[in-house]
Amino acid sequence: MKKSIIFPGQGSQKVGMGKDMYDNFAVAKEVFQEVNDTLKISLSDTIFTDKDGTLNHTVNTQPSIMTVGVAIFRVLEKEFGLKINHFDYCAGHSLGEYTALVCSGSLRLTDAAIMLRARGMAMQNAVQIGEGAMAAVLGSEINEVNELIKKNNFSTVEISNDNCPGQVVISGKKNEIDACCIKIKEELSKKSIILPVSAPFHCALMKPAAEQMKNLILNSDFQEPEIPIISNVTAKEETDRENIKNLLIEQIYSKVRWREIVEFMIKNKVSEIYELGPGKSLSAMIKRFNTDIILQNYNSMEEVNKLSKLL
Repeated sequence: MKKSIIFPGQGSQKVGMGKDMYDNFAVAKEVFQEVNDTLKISLSDTIFTDKDGTLNHTVNTQPSIMTVGVAIFRVLEKEFGLKINHFDYCAGHSLGEYTALVCSGSLRLTDAAIMLRARGMAMQNAVQIGEGAMAAVLGSEINEVNELIKKNNFSTVEISNDNCPGQVVISGKKNEIDACCIKIKEELSKKSIILPVSAPFHCALMKPAAEQMKNLILNSDFQEPEIPIISNVTAKEETDRENIKNLLIEQIYSKVRWREIVEFMIKNKVSEIYELGPGKSLSAMIKRFNTDIILQNYNSMEEVNKLSKLL
């Protein structure tokens, strides 16, 4: 029986995430403290209280979600005996790939925190606030949305997330995204929802951010992961550390191929998937597939205590 472990990306954050882990397990508190010390800010205060209202700023969101995912993994590892080599594959949605790399032993927690803080800043600065946008298209498949984009000559609009059957996300300049959403309703009779994000992620407009991140990623110390990681860019298993570095750079402006990642798992006989981190967004996406895969979610004390009974 094959298993995969997966980690969520931006949009899964909420105030107070991981607080019960922090309060109950020393190993979780160590993770939060190590990130605080590394970034020289109290990211844990932002995560737990968001008094300054900046948790949803991508510069904070990205390292925050990773920190919570790693903290939960280390609690399960130390307190309940869960090991990364209990799994055959690992994957993460966009920034979640960094969480997967930390948990698989490819990347140090401190390096991931630094990279994600810089990644958030670079992605935010690549396009001025208000100039870019993203929208979720519901009930449509990737091919028909791509055809609509080409037919209407939207020069900056791209598929940024191919999440699951019936859900894709588009990114681009705001004026073109707005116009594209109108065409989606008129020509496809489908609903689209403008997303509350501060930049158009995973499209060509993010290439300046990738260029800005290039040296930091290439000069960081990566190891080969203990288990294969399924890349957002290739939707295939990757183990070569140099290739992983280059794919992380490319990932910033490339489509998140989550539907294909899940299809890879199905094709390779994965029968159980553990989602670790805030929310259950990835599990919800996987439920859209015609599959018998068993889904396990661990993002709270209640769910972690259930795991102790399974091991």
